[in-house]
Amino acid sequence: MRPFACDMILIENNKILLIRRSRQPFKDEWAIPGGRIEDNETVEECLKREMKEETGLDVASIRLTGIYSDPKRDPRLIIAAAFLVKRLGGKVRAGDDAGEAKWFSLNDLPPLCSDHKKIVEDALNLSLS
Repeated sequence: MRPFACDMILIENNKILLIRRSRQPFKDEWAIPGGRIEDNETVEECLKREMKEETGLDVASIRLTGIYSDPKRDPRLIIAAAFLVKRLGGKVRAGDDAGEAKWFSLNDLPPLCSDHKKIVEDALNLSLS
């Protein structure tokens, strides 16, 4: 069975929160926060845990923005569910496998790893509709 993960898109004031990965795959590349769902948790619990671990922020899910299952998207064959989230609290700080957490203008994004550019574009298209 292929592993399943949650990815989170947090947008505030026309900026998106990204992390710089500190581990392989995609080491040193910018990404949206996310991680694998553990056996004992729901998708909602996963997205809250992963965002807290990687960015220090408490979040809540707003809506599912897509499921990403192309086997070529990640060498670990991970399927990802991406969610638009809102901040409930906390201060931005990098943690877990995020070497850095930083806000970027939606008009000036760095290159993103894997299919994360598509995930961001899909989230933006849904949030504008």
